[in-house]
Amino acid sequence: MAETDSSIIIKKVKKGAHGHHGGAWKIAYADFVTAMMAFFLLLWLITAASPEQKEGIADYFSPPNISETTSGSGGVLAGTAHDAHGAKTATEAPPEHANLQQAGYTSAQGKEAQTDVRSTEDRAFHSAAVSIKQAWDALPEITTMSDNLLIEETEDGLDIMIVNQDGRPMFAEGSKYPLEHTRAALAAMAPILERLPNQISISGHTAAGQLYGNPRYGTWELSSDRATTTRAILSEFGLSADRFHSVVGRSTEDPYFPNDPRLPANERVKVTVLHTAPPVPMGMKP
Repeated sequence: MAETDSSIIIKKVKKGAHGHHGGAWKIAYADFVTAMMAFFLLLWLITAASPEQKEGIADYFSPPNISETTSGSGGVLAGTAHDAHGAKTATEAPPEHANLQQAGYTSAQGKEAQTDVRSTEDRAFHSAAVSIKQAWDALPEITTMSDNLLIEETEDGLDIMIVNQDGRPMFAEGSKYPLEHTRAALAAMAPILERLPNQISISGHTAAGQLYGNPRYGTWELSSDRATTTRAILSEFGLSADRFHSVVGRSTEDPYFPNDPRLPANERVKVTVLHTAPPVPMGMKP
C-alpha cells in the first residue's frame, strides 16, 4: 500500500481574557483612607491640646476688635457678651440670688462672659502696643531712646513706661517738664490710646537717694508733678479728659527694680490702660 503525504493541521484556540474592570475604586479607597487618617489625627490633636492652647489657636484666627463705644460699662462689648450655653436655672438658690436665677444667669455663665471680654480686650491691647511701637519707630528723634520706652501687658492692663536710663534721661533732672523727645513719644501715643475705650491711669515714680535743694519740694512733689504734666501732654494731643481714671505720684514707694531702688530706671512715668470691670450680670444692679 502506497504511503501518501498527509498534512497535519494544529489549531490553537485562544481563550478570551477577562474584561478590564478599571482602577477608579482604588483611588476612591485611597482618598477615604487618607480622610479617615486626617480625621483621627484631628481628634488626637484636639484631645492632646490644653485649654490654654485651644484658646490661643482661636485667638490667632480672630482679628483684633477694638470697640469705640462708651456705652454700658464703658468697655469692650459695652459690658455684654453672648452666651453659648443658653439659660440655666437652679432648683434652689439663696434669696439674694433669686433675681439672677430668674434671669437665667449662673456663675459659670458669668465666668465665661468675663473670659470673653478679657480675651477680646487682650487682643485690643496687643494691637495698640504694636501701633505705639510703630509710631515710636517713625520718630527719628527717639531712635536712640528705644530702651527708655517700655510696653508690658500686666494683670492691671497695658503698662506704657517712660524711664530714665544712665546718661539718657527722659526728664530734666529735678524738673517736672519732659525733654523734647519725651514729649514727642507722648504725643505719638495719644491718638492710639484715644481709640481704646478703656480708662487711663498715670503714676509718677522717682529713684531713691536723690537730693533736692528745696526742702519743701521732694520725691512726692516731683513724682506727682511729672504725672500731672504727662496727663496734660496726652490731653493736648487728643486724649479726652474723661478717659483718665487717676493721676498720682508714688515717690520711691514702687521701684521698678526693688533690689536696687537707686537705679536711674526706677525714675519713670507709667501710663496704664486699665482692664475694664467685669460685665454686670443681668438682673443685678451695679
